[in-house]
Amino acid sequence: MDIILQVIISGLATGGVYGIIALGYVLIYKATSILNLATGQFMTLGAFVCLTVMGDSWAPFYLALPVTLVFAAVLGVVIERIILRPLIGEPIIAVIMVTIGLASILNGLTHLIWSPQYRSFPQIFPPQPLDLGIAIVPSGLLWGFIFAVVCTIIFTCVFRYTRTGLAMRATATNQQAALSMGISVKRVFALSWSFAAITAAIGGIIIGNISGVSIHLGHIGLKVLAVIILGGLDSIIGAIVGGFIIGILENLAGVYLDAMVGGGIKEVVPFAVLVIILMIRPYGIFGKTLIERV
Repeated sequence: MDIILQVIISGLATGGVYGIIALGYVLIYKATSILNLATGQFMTLGAFVCLTVMGDSWAPFYLALPVTLVFAAVLGVVIERIILRPLIGEPIIAVIMVTIGLASILNGLTHLIWSPQYRSFPQIFPPQPLDLGIAIVPSGLLWGFIFAVVCTIIFTCVFRYTRTGLAMRATATNQQAALSMGISVKRVFALSWSFAAITAAIGGIIIGNISGVSIHLGHIGLKVLAVIILGGLDSIIGAIVGGFIIGILENLAGVYLDAMVGGGIKEVVPFAVLVIILMIRPYGIFGKTLIERV
C-alpha cells in the first residue's frame, strides 16, 4: 500500500510538470484554434537561455528566471508577427504544418548555438524533498507542481476576470464577430503566443533541472499531446487534470507493468491513452463539445 501511495503522489507531481507544459498548447488553442507543435522547442530554448544566463554571467536563478521569461515573451510575439500573422484566414491544417516547420527551425538553431552536448543545471531549488509521511516528493517535482498550480491560477483568472481574457475568448469563438466589436485579433494572437512561450519556458527549466538539458529536451512536448487531448484542448483546468492522470498512469505502468515485459510500457502509456480518448471522448474531459450540422 505504501508503494502505491508513493507512486500516485510522485505521479501527481510529475503530472504537474506535464500540466504546465500543456498550458502552452492550451493558451494558443484557446485563443486561436491552432495546435502549436513547436511547444517542445520553446521549452528547449527557455531551458538553454536560463542555463546560459546563470552560467555565463553567474546570475542567481531569481534574476535568470525573469530574463528567460522576457526572452520567451518576445520570442512568442516575434514568431507570431513574422511567421503566423501572414497565415490568418488560411486553413488550420496549413498553420499546423507551419508550426512543424517552425519546430525544425528552432531545433536547428538550438543545435547550432549550444551544440548537442548534454548539460546539467546548477541547483536552483532547495534540494530537500517533501516528506509527507506516507510518501516522499523529490524537490524538482515538488517545485514543478507548485509552478503548475500557480500558473493555472494566474491564467484562469486572466481568462475569466480581465478584459484581455474576454478578448481572447471572443476571438477564439468568432474572429469576425470579435473584429466587429473592436477587438484587435492580431493583438490577441500575439498575446496568446507570448503567454504560451512563457509557460513552455518554465516547463523547460523545470524539466532541465530534473533531468538535464540537451537539444532533445523538447521531445517531451509530443508526450504532452496526450495530456491536452485527455483534459480538453481548450481547457486550462483540463491541462492540469490531464497532466495528473497521465503522470499517475505512467508511474503505475513503470512500476507494475515494465517488469512484466522488460520495460518500455511507461513510455507507451501516454500515447495509448491518447488513442483511447480520441475513440471514446475526442473533446476530452473538460473540452468544449462542438455540434456541427451536416
